[in-house]
Amino acid sequence: MNYSPKTVFLFFLSCIVLIFNYGLVTTAASNVGLNYGLLGDNLPPPSNVINLYKSIGITKVRIFDPNTEVLNALRGHRDIKVTVGVRDQDLAPLAASEDAVKAWFATNIEPYLADVNIAFITVGNEVIPGPIGPHVLPVMTSLTNLVKSRNLPISISTVVSMANLGQSYPPSAGMFTSQAREQLTPVLKFLSQTSTPILVNIYPYFPYATDPVNIHLDYAISKSKAIVVHDGPLGYSNMFDAMFDAFLWAMEKEGVKGLPMVVSETGWPSAGNGDMTTPLIAATYNGNFVKHVDSGKGTPKRPNSRVDGFLFATFNENQKPPGTEQNFGLYNPVDMKPIYKLF
Repeated sequence: MNYSPKTVFLFFLSCIVLIFNYGLVTTAASNVGLNYGLLGDNLPPPSNVINLYKSIGITKVRIFDPNTEVLNALRGHRDIKVTVGVRDQDLAPLAASEDAVKAWFATNIEPYLADVNIAFITVGNEVIPGPIGPHVLPVMTSLTNLVKSRNLPISISTVVSMANLGQSYPPSAGMFTSQAREQLTPVLKFLSQTSTPILVNIYPYFPYATDPVNIHLDYAISKSKAIVVHDGPLGYSNMFDAMFDAFLWAMEKEGVKGLPMVVSETGWPSAGNGDMTTPLIAATYNGNFVKHVDSGKGTPKRPNSRVDGFLFATFNENQKPPGTEQNFGLYNPVDMKPIYKLF
């Protein structure tokens, strides 16, 4: 079959258009969110950070407190769902008074409702189990009643860590500590009433760094293709799924079944602990987490429920403790260049 030069030219032109539309110029939105921490003295202006998020297709952001500068920068960007934290030090006074909760909301959330898409408010960050853990449920209850009375589409929850588990291996043996049962179980039952997710920080890096002899790196960074852990009929090729499911099993032992779970933080440092923390290893773990989320696949215990979560963190933060804590960022704060390619 013969083609005229014009036909061939138009064909190549259409190919170029397709490439620009679908491959090189536009950035497909990922379902993964990013944590936006502010513990640094060299961070870029929030407006630049929001532009970065837009350029890499980020549509979910978590901030640890209702920072005015960040929330103002988010005005008009309603395509970005924002999770806002209540500061730990505010929990005790807020738990003591419903009026204090109303005042906190009026000051920190109300001014942004018209043009910032606030999707979640989290009450405390890893304070359960602990001395201020008992304040979480009263504040959650007051905030839940407040947003319901206003008919606002904001979910109220809290962020907890895997420290709530006294046992996590194998996943089906997952069980809360006695203090977690006391403080966390009532919170989980409260969330169950409305099927509001519990937010959990899951870091395979920490158990791996503690025991690199018995935990293989490929299992920790979700690189293994083979089943590493057999748990009855369930098989685990990566530690993230095993940790996630251990938390699910622990909830079920407290009579909480089917509660959604969001991964509020996960990540891997790119420096700070020798050859366990290189940009390549961090890129592999974080890249595999992005693939996991974007695949829509669940975990062995919940295969039909997609994993939803946030990577930690946007930037390396130089006011965090020295070592790995300063090196969880995806970007250098000074020039906003990626430490490794992910998005």
